[in-house]
Amino acid sequence: MTAISRLFDFPYYQLSKNNLEACLVTKQEGIWVKTSTQEYLNKANTISRALLRLGIQKNDKIAIISSNNRTEWHVMDIGILQTGAQNVPIYPTISENDYEYILNHCEAKYCIISDEEVLHKINLIRDKVTHLIEIYSFNELSGCKNWNELLELGKDNSNQAEVEERKKEVHGLDLATIIYTSGTTGKPKGVMLSHNNIVSNVLDSANRIPFDEGNSIALSFLPICHIYERMVTYIYQFYSCSIYFGESIEKIGDNVKEVRPTVMTGVPRLIEKVYEKIIAKGSDLTGIKKKLFFWAVEVGQRYEPYGANGWWYEIQLKIARKLIFSKWKDGLGGRLDLIVNGSAALQPRLARIFAAAEIYIMEGYGLSETSPVIAVNDLRNHGFKIGTVGRVIDNVEVKIAADGEILCKGPNVMMGYYKDEKLTSEAIVDGYFHTGDIGEFDTNGFLKITDRKKEMFKTSGGKYIAPQLIENAMKQSRFVEQIMVIGDGEKMPAAFIQPNFLFVKEWAAIHHITIGESNSEISANPKVQDRILQEVNDINKKFGNWEQVKRIELTPDIWSVDGGHLTPTMKLKRKAILEKYKDLYQRIYN
Repeated sequence: MTAISRLFDFPYYQLSKNNLEACLVTKQEGIWVKTSTQEYLNKANTISRALLRLGIQKNDKIAIISSNNRTEWHVMDIGILQTGAQNVPIYPTISENDYEYILNHCEAKYCIISDEEVLHKINLIRDKVTHLIEIYSFNELSGCKNWNELLELGKDNSNQAEVEERKKEVHGLDLATIIYTSGTTGKPKGVMLSHNNIVSNVLDSANRIPFDEGNSIALSFLPICHIYERMVTYIYQFYSCSIYFGESIEKIGDNVKEVRPTVMTGVPRLIEKVYEKIIAKGSDLTGIKKKLFFWAVEVGQRYEPYGANGWWYEIQLKIARKLIFSKWKDGLGGRLDLIVNGSAALQPRLARIFAAAEIYIMEGYGLSETSPVIAVNDLRNHGFKIGTVGRVIDNVEVKIAADGEILCKGPNVMMGYYKDEKLTSEAIVDGYFHTGDIGEFDTNGFLKITDRKKEMFKTSGGKYIAPQLIENAMKQSRFVEQIMVIGDGEKMPAAFIQPNFLFVKEWAAIHHITIGESNSEISANPKVQDRILQEVNDINKKFGNWEQVKRIELTPDIWSVDGGHLTPTMKLKRKAILEKYKDLYQRIYN
């Protein structure tokens, strides 16, 4: 059996156990096209041979920018890594200025892209990128070389022995990839991850995910350029899961029904959207069906794992599952029983209600710098606790500093920031990576994240405010889609809120209130403002007087990555939001 010490060992390990017919599956022109494990490796070796013929040396950098997850990405990944070069994945949605910075900073020799939109951005800055030799595209594009030309160049296997020699020269401690973090401020940072960083994280996390080896079906759609989704795809390969690549976030609903996955990754925003659609359908019901639906929702919101609520609750849950929740599961393909959630905190009520529906969302925690997993929940062995990110994974050590910061040590901690020793020495002290997150352990060893160290602020009265705690509580209201708590140096906390416009319209229709059609009209409507303020005031009761949000302003925009409100991993860009809404800020603190 193949030993695993480098990332490209995963598909060979899979082949030694299972030559899956559907190892990697991508939809092309309406048809799901399957690539077997053997074909995956054959193509990866073809790419390696082509790259050697192009003169790629050990430690050269090749950037991949893809707007969607696809089989070709993984073939390129293994093909690049086998030569001792590094795969530098880049977010497709960043600005051309960031493209220019990253491509120059990593000195990329080649760039592999997915589509016309990415090509347009690259062409805008191509003459400013000094080391770039050529661009290849996965899609057929005019004026751009196609990746099939690489497959053609590598077709002749006469230099396969040279590929094998290169593979032998790659060791676990060698650099595998540079992940440029989107960062909420400043220039992107290049996180250097070795083969061992990611391999150890895969093997140390693998036993937390209950796979039926060789029979599980995964749906992959979160950005593969982020280490979270990428590392999970290596876990899928380790467990011989068939990986189907979602067409886009917009088509995920259709893809789930077609693929009928058993497992997928998620982020809170996606799970919130799924829940909102389900609730909207329930709201359209009438009579006894509607009463039953919302009774089941109420039962689900009280869910606790391992029968902690007692026998009477378990009877109610059984009835709710049979009558209502089974239909939720059917709507998600009928086989989905596990969603691994990362990137941001999930509202506990969503974890409860989906678990009640037997769709278990296992919340985890980590950062690009930790490859990424530090801790994750696991339904087995009483390892699942709602409102926490689970227990720390094997071989990783976590301690809480005196100021509450989470410090992490282990084989998963990055090599450092590329070309930035100063930043590296500030982040890794005595072998411990300083996460910048504030957290605590409960008595059973479950880790809970309470805030970002850098996002905590003081009011003018000297009181500390942890905005994420307040924001996560406020987002439990169906009226609130996005919220950012403000008030650094001010006399009181306040908040910018993006209403859940869809739900607000439903609420207005039920109560026969005219609120206008456009988002601008809705957010300016006094009745909407009053109703959302009422929600805020109710949730405020959970907090100390100094923490309570005293004023709010509703924003007319839908907060998004493209709009500059959110990072690609859906975290708030706090400085950018403050700048966008400085007029609203003045209105609050005038």
